[in-house]
Amino acid sequence: MTEFNRQLLQSTAGLRAEMLADMRRSVILTIIAAALLILGAWFVLRAARRWQAAIVAGNRQLNQATAELEELNNQLDEMVRERTLELSEAVRQHQLAAERAEYLAYYDPLTGLANRSLFLDRLAQYMRGAASGGHQLAVAVIDLERFKNINDSLGQPAGDALLRQVAEWLLGITGDASLLARVGADHFAGVLLQVRQGGDVARLLEKTMEAFLNHPFRIDDGVFRLAAKVGVALYPEDGTDADTLFRNAEAALKRAKASGERYLFYTQTMTAKAAASLNLENQLRQALDNDEFVLHYQPKVSLASGKLVGAEALIRWNDPRTGLVPPGDFMPTLEETGLIYEVGRWALRQAIADYLRWRAAGLAVVRTAVKVSPLQLRHRGFVAEIEQLVGVDQLAAAALELEITESAIMEDIKRNSVRLHAIRDLGVRIAIDDFGTGFSSLSHLARLPVDALKIDRAFVVDMTAGPEGLALVSTIIKLAQALKLKVVAEGVESEEQSRLLRLLNCDEMQGYYVSKPLPADVFEAGYLAAPSDPAA
Repeated sequence: MTEFNRQLLQSTAGLRAEMLADMRRSVILTIIAAALLILGAWFVLRAARRWQAAIVAGNRQLNQATAELEELNNQLDEMVRERTLELSEAVRQHQLAAERAEYLAYYDPLTGLANRSLFLDRLAQYMRGAASGGHQLAVAVIDLERFKNINDSLGQPAGDALLRQVAEWLLGITGDASLLARVGADHFAGVLLQVRQGGDVARLLEKTMEAFLNHPFRIDDGVFRLAAKVGVALYPEDGTDADTLFRNAEAALKRAKASGERYLFYTQTMTAKAAASLNLENQLRQALDNDEFVLHYQPKVSLASGKLVGAEALIRWNDPRTGLVPPGDFMPTLEETGLIYEVGRWALRQAIADYLRWRAAGLAVVRTAVKVSPLQLRHRGFVAEIEQLVGVDQLAAAALELEITESAIMEDIKRNSVRLHAIRDLGVRIAIDDFGTGFSSLSHLARLPVDALKIDRAFVVDMTAGPEGLALVSTIIKLAQALKLKVVAEGVESEEQSRLLRLLNCDEMQGYYVSKPLPADVFEAGYLAAPSDPAA
């Protein structure tokens, strides 16, 4: 082997050794790197497991915290709801307390009626209404008699029950709680909104107190009947403000209790007038029952011929105690009490009876005018009554002429026109009384079934006082003639008035210049002996 080969072999062997050494180092490094990688991966995996456990634990804590927070929110919501309910109830209780306080400030908690304070406020309003309307009103203060004895013997609950029943009864009578009040332990008060005079109040009190006394109040299976004392004050005579008027009503009540009277007005004069009015009403009722009313006849004559052409029947009262009573002393009471309806019906019946009697005796009868009150005209059965009255004889309708005031007709022109047409169809004549004092229009007058106009006495008197009065009467006469109506002047008292009416072509007249109203027998003897004017 050559040296070269030997050296080559040595070099190759060295190179191989180096290569093996490099390979060995590379493997070792690879192994070390792999080991390091594996060790790093192990650390990463271990850290990841720790993080996963931490995340799981964190999630668990978060869920727990969320649940706790939700529970806390629920508790807070419940607290808010409870607090809100408490506040709402507190507000409601406060409102109820305020409403209760306001109610107690104006109303009586036992009866529900107004108390004194509210009553005085309302009274002041009613007084302002009366002042603007130009009418009177009355305040009544009522004291229940023997109430204290009932309250003491049966106990306060029974007394309270009785007061409630009294309040209900009063409310039933008035129909309006705003007119009533409980103003004391056993005192009530009421308002009568419109009165014409004390007699109206007295009549109402008489009827109300009698009904109250007869009403059975029931307490604990027992029946009680109560009496009352009443004091009355009238506006504006007894006070122009609510406090004064009410105090005066209380003063009148105090006097009534002291004197034993069932009721008294604040002034003795008013009490006397009310008593006199009631007494007169009772006497007039007795007069109707005892046939004390009579008819007096006032002749109507033609201005052209001076002959009798008719008569007016006027109601008179022949009081057996005092004799003939002037109409002005009792006619207003007949109107106020409604007795005029019955007395007026009697007058119509009597006028027909006198006419038929005179005619049967062969006397020269004339048609008789009878005044009809607004109350009669308003009655829904008025036409039927006239039909019944004239139905007693075929000649009865020729006996009557109904005198109706212009203002009464105008109250309900449409309905009254129908009624007057029906009456006229029966053969009864119709005259407008006191013409010129109402408010009828020419269009209404032209359509009304009317036969005559009566010129009011006031115009006849003014006729001689100046040209204006004369012109007015002349206008009325021309108007009536244009409508083909007869004209009757009433209240003629002098030759001058008669002369002027004749010049103005007035048809008929009546009054003291011709004759005062005469008893039936005197009228018969003086005016019916000779034949009447055929024009009648």
